Amino acid sequence: MKADVFSRTLDTTVTAPEGTVRTTRTRSRRAVFLTWLRKTHLYVGLWGAVLGLLFGVTGFLLNHRAIMKIPVEKTVQKTVQVTLPERSFEKPEDMAAWLQQELAFVPVSPPVMKTQPAKKVVWADKEVMQPERWTINFARPDQGINAEYFVGNRFVKLDKIDATPIGTLTRLHTSVGVNAFWVLLTDTVAGSLILLSITGLLLWTQLHTVRTIAVMTSVGALTGALWFMWSV
Repeated sequence: MKADVFSRTLDTTVTAPEGTVRTTRTRSRRAVFLTWLRKTHLYVGLWGAVLGLLFGVTGFLLNHRAIMKIPVEKTVQKTVQVTLPERSFEKPEDMAAWLQQELAFVPVSPPVMKTQPAKKVVWADKEVMQPERWTINFARPDQGINAEYFVGNRFVKLDKIDATPIGTLTRLHTSVGVNAFWVLLTDTVAGSLILLSITGLLLWTQLHTVRTIAVMTSVGALTGALWFMWSV
């Protein structure tokens, strides 16, 4: 009788710690993952806050520049007619290279060039032939030059835009006149915002089944609604 009682007591003593250890291990794994998730959320948020402040302020200014009458950009010299050299230009690239040398203007990003073929246009109730038209845009965050040229003319029209400090920030916000490094840098901010959203939702759920299902359902419904609005 005493042997049976001792045997049962021994079994209970051995079984209980095993169950406790398994529960502790399960909880510790989730706790470790949540701790890692919090750290990721913290450091990604710190990086996003650095440039997020810039994008937030400039986005606010862009949204309310008309109401608040904020001088985002000012034109120092609206239009200038520049006489062309004796030699002719065969293509817009040749003119772009000459303008950069003539104006001593070094754009951050490559110039944007567009050509419009010669066509008939209606002017004063008459059809006239408009020559081929070239447009060349040079841009930097603090300055921009737009050139317009009609093939056959002996001059080219230039529009120069000098941005105010606020205008420079807004041009950075819209990636006007920036290089590939800045574009990749802003992509990291966009990626950090996406990652912040995902980690924030996971931290809110604490990996509980009910909360996780609720979040997945809400995100799925929002995605479906956005897809429906986009397709209409």
